[in-house]
Amino acid sequence: MRLLLRRLIATLGVVLGVVVLVFLLIHLIPGDPIDVMLGESALPADREALRHALGLDLPLLEQLYNYIDGLLHLDFGRSLHSQRPILELLVERLPATLELTAAAFAITLALALPLGLLAAARRGTAWDHGAMSFSLIGVSIPHFWLGPLLILVFSLWLSWLPVSGREGVGAVILPAITLGTALSAILARMIRSSVLEVLSEDFIRTAYAKGLSRRQVLLRHALPNALLPVITILGLQLGALLAGAVITETVFSWPGIGLLTIEAIQSRDYPVVQACVLLIALSYVLINSLTDLVYALIDPRIRIGIRVGAGA
Repeated sequence: MRLLLRRLIATLGVVLGVVVLVFLLIHLIPGDPIDVMLGESALPADREALRHALGLDLPLLEQLYNYIDGLLHLDFGRSLHSQRPILELLVERLPATLELTAAAFAITLALALPLGLLAAARRGTAWDHGAMSFSLIGVSIPHFWLGPLLILVFSLWLSWLPVSGREGVGAVILPAITLGTALSAILARMIRSSVLEVLSEDFIRTAYAKGLSRRQVLLRHALPNALLPVITILGLQLGALLAGAVITETVFSWPGIGLLTIEAIQSRDYPVVQACVLLIALSYVLINSLTDLVYALIDPRIRIGIRVGAGA
């Protein structure tokens, strides 16, 4: 309970910092949203009336206060381009991003776990070198290059999968592979490193002495004890999936939060940009906070350390 309270207080502090930072950064962007809505040829009286209606003539601190007060009531404002409530736009686009993230995460685990375990079990062999070479290639290839390459091969040449959009079950495959490849490469290397470290422990030798096979030792003893650092990296990278979705969704015209962000930037719809960036940042913070809690639940040494520190 003490750990949960500490993490909650720390998370609230980070969330407040993120809200203030996003607000200030958006207000530092060159350009005037009034020009976007009315055009540069609008009359000064009309410009000032609209500025007053939107509250843009208020001092910056008062605007920040109004913005935070609106967030507490789930009021993100209205889009300058479509005049729709921003919360409505986010709710409309969020399921697509969550679907893409879940598919990318599934591909990540499907690739990283067998590659990492195989590399650790066959250390120094061709299997190990092949798995680590794949990891190096996966980390090195950027999303904006891998995405069009997959479209060229599997959509245009082979005609197996859709080029873009969200129509059909197969539409999520290419963007999920694009988004999950880099994460699976990083995770595979971490799994290999953690498993190799655990394999040198005494309890592993005891497991072999009891007559267990290599597969049983890896899956029942080595992997569970090697998961702690892997979970940490997984939490960090899972948050990064949402940030990486901005590029991937743009390449594949996937109608999620990432594409909404790019569309809002192109149309200079600053309130929508602000809301999208804030949502991505808050998701990252929330995922990392949950990762810390999961880490503490799995490793009792962290809970014991917290109790000892509190008692001291």
